[in-house]
Amino acid sequence: MIERIPLIAGNWKMNLDVEGSVQLVKNIVNGFGSLEGVQALVAPPFTALAAVRQAIGKSGIFLASQNMHWETDGAYTGEISGRMLQKTGCTHVILGHSERRSIFNETSEVIDLKVKAAVLLGLIPIVCVGETLEEREAGQAFEIIKKQLDASLHNFIADQLMLPSTILAYEPVWAIGTGKTATPEQAQEVHRFIREWIEENFNPGTAAQVRILYGGSVKPENIATLMSESDIDGALVGGASLNADSFLQLIHFKQK
Repeated sequence: MIERIPLIAGNWKMNLDVEGSVQLVKNIVNGFGSLEGVQALVAPPFTALAAVRQAIGKSGIFLASQNMHWETDGAYTGEISGRMLQKTGCTHVILGHSERRSIFNETSEVIDLKVKAAVLLGLIPIVCVGETLEEREAGQAFEIIKKQLDASLHNFIADQLMLPSTILAYEPVWAIGTGKTATPEQAQEVHRFIREWIEENFNPGTAAQVRILYGGSVKPENIATLMSESDIDGALVGGASLNADSFLQLIHFKQK
């Protein structure tokens, strides 16, 4: 049986200046130690990427961007390319976050372009999908998630290739920043659906290797029960990642 190493990823969103970002990651590094069997990742604002990478040092914590453009350069005022992200030391990039989809009207087709560009550059995409409360209450959760997967990973499907290093994240929109969390059973049900989608569109080997994270009001109090589910391979954390103590508790969930 293939073992998927849990990944705890902190999405800092539009919070912290450079000084605050560096201090936060230093505190995380100090408490990270020589932890084995769990990986950690942080995604600070663009302005802090290079400084955070330097502060990460040799700790083994991964660095991600919160977004990117699909072109490598050009007349795209206000955008940043994957190549630029690589120069700052990023290895991962979050794509299709619900806030990008809802607030900035990013379509799954645009996200697909970004995913393709990231993979071509060697960046590991963390591709987010999830339904709203209205969609869940209408019984459309699986339908919405399938549509998002089909369109956001269209190039993978066309090429019949999904790199096992690809990371997916299920983030029910109704649970992000609301304090509400999907029950472990609800989250597992969707994670199983996503894994079966991977198997149907690619192959069992890929489905067994791709990690699927859960995102939505993840806290030290609920991380262990979420991670006990067979298809939940980690967490995409928002608010709790802005405090070193709480983020370290999440990283050390196996030791609780």
